[in-house]
Amino acid sequence: MANKLVSEMRLPPHLAHLLAARRLTTAKDVLSLPEVELMTLLDAGILTARAAVSHVSEFACPPCQTALTLLEERVRLGGGGRLATTLCGLDEALGGGIPLGKLTEVVGPSGIGKTQLCLKLALLATLPECYGGLNGRVVYIDTESKFSSRRMIEIGQKSFPQVFRQEGLAQKMAGRILVMRPTSLSDFTKSLEQMKVTLLQNDVKLLIVDSVAALTSSENERGTSTTGFTQHPLRWALSFLKSIAEFARIPVVVTNQVRSQSNDDGYHYSFEVKKMGDGNGAERIESHLVAALGIQWAHAVTIRLVFESHSGHRFIKVAKSPMSPAVAFPFIVESSGITLLTDEGIDVSGPEITSIRCQGQNLLGLGE
Repeated sequence: MANKLVSEMRLPPHLAHLLAARRLTTAKDVLSLPEVELMTLLDAGILTARAAVSHVSEFACPPCQTALTLLEERVRLGGGGRLATTLCGLDEALGGGIPLGKLTEVVGPSGIGKTQLCLKLALLATLPECYGGLNGRVVYIDTESKFSSRRMIEIGQKSFPQVFRQEGLAQKMAGRILVMRPTSLSDFTKSLEQMKVTLLQNDVKLLIVDSVAALTSSENERGTSTTGFTQHPLRWALSFLKSIAEFARIPVVVTNQVRSQSNDDGYHYSFEVKKMGDGNGAERIESHLVAALGIQWAHAVTIRLVFESHSGHRFIKVAKSPMSPAVAFPFIVESSGITLLTDEGIDVSGPEITSIRCQGQNLLGLGE
């Protein structure tokens, strides 16, 4: 909640005016200053400085909750407040679907199906609640110009024919999705600054960013930023996305790209891999990829869904989740969107949890 605005905190008028006059606009601006520096900046005594820190801390910090209140809230929201993906095995592994108030990452190689999942989630969020949707609006930040209204409607017609047969409903649902297309990282951060107002005014129930990594890549290709310049707004965007999820209690879904990594350690031995009959105790993974944006980003997301492919199959892998062990589901992409080939997840362990495969040997034992 570091980016929570001081103007939204309902502080005592004299403190609010004093902080505004000194251009201390966020909780981070106030709380990151040592007490002496804050006194100097405010031109005030120690009591005033401590009062400012106390009031800002009270409004910026998330309220404490007991295990009982969390359980009661889960029961009240019917499963903890989640957006079901309609992929039964995946929803069961995630405790009902994509969690509200959390940051969920979808990472994988280009063209594997990440945007297909995002389109389906956008559609589901606009569906009436009686059909399993959230009956709300969606903000879809499309940084790679991959959003397709035609494809989304096709998914809806094939997945929910009884809904889309109703005259004008498809147009109504499409009208609930606000698509934004920032062309740079700075444009993206400016869009986020206006996001809280948009969420409140438009009853937004889902925020999708597809994808953040594309913005950082384009900045580096143009040579308009150094590593430090890129990382600072990216950290700010990450913090702000998390605060939006918590503030509006909506699911925030962000796609991420992959990058290559040295494959020198890419060996799996007989206790990790079922031998394919060639008598060789070690098999090399043909392609070893990792998620872009680094370790700080990886730690910040609550859920990480990895999309990967090998042995002629695509998989959705729950690589990080507080309510599920690592498990993978084979899938295909049809006219109705993503379809799981089985709802029985395949257990994943060891280095396969964090690695991302693109082609290569079958280490998950599909069909065995």
